[in-house]
Amino acid sequence: MTIAILGAGKLGEALLSGMLRSGHDPGDLFVTARRSGRAEELSARHGVEAVSNPAAAARADVLILTVKPQDMTALIGEITNVVTPDHLVISVAAGVTTAFLEHRLAAGTPVVRVMTNTPVLVDEAMSAISAGAHAGEEHLRRTEDLLEPVGKVVRVPEAQQDAVTALSGSGPAYFFYLVESMIDAGILLGIPRGVAAQLLVQTAVGAAVMLRDSGEHPVMLREAVTSPGGTTITAIRELEKHGVRAALLAAIEAARDRSRELASPG
Repeated sequence: MTIAILGAGKLGEALLSGMLRSGHDPGDLFVTARRSGRAEELSARHGVEAVSNPAAAARADVLILTVKPQDMTALIGEITNVVTPDHLVISVAAGVTTAFLEHRLAAGTPVVRVMTNTPVLVDEAMSAISAGAHAGEEHLRRTEDLLEPVGKVVRVPEAQQDAVTALSGSGPAYFFYLVESMIDAGILLGIPRGVAAQLLVQTAVGAAVMLRDSGEHPVMLREAVTSPGGTTITAIRELEKHGVRAALLAAIEAARDRSRELASPG
């Protein structure tokens, strides 16, 4: 199986790196980029061949489209006469539906839509995949095989992809924002920035591992830290008083709506 990553930025390079670590032969991988210098850089770093978009479509069995949503129409215009139903097209562009791609590609072309997130850079991505009208179990399984080396994969109906984008696609930014705010709080309380960052980063890692490995609901884990009349419940009261939960709900809903607006790239 030959694979081409089209429009490879940071995300595309992370996927490429994961495939190489999982045992893919560099000779079976192709890469394209908007800038020729970027493509040559990826070729030199990873030992794969840099080609044009049409050449990638002509030579690869699987095409992974990693361009920005606004660049998708132009990319499809370059490859539409080359792609056939024998290809598997995997799109990781936010908001771009399988129907949008199917309408512009040869009839019967299998398309799988993916929403992943930036922890792909450290092999801890959360990816959600959805089958288009012509993609079956074989295509979903092949997509999972390509993504599992860089994190976890879940299947969802495509109707849920905008919500997935808002929740886990944008999710790392919410955590970074929260940790940034807590570091500022540490500084306010007199702790040096470096020490505050060390305290909170490890706290975040430990809490995430507990969530992943304990199987406990987050409410149960939070209550285990919350003693009657103690410091934690006092802090939680302030969070509730300032509407932090409601703000998160509103923020994620707004992100979902924005993902829907991106569904018709220009």
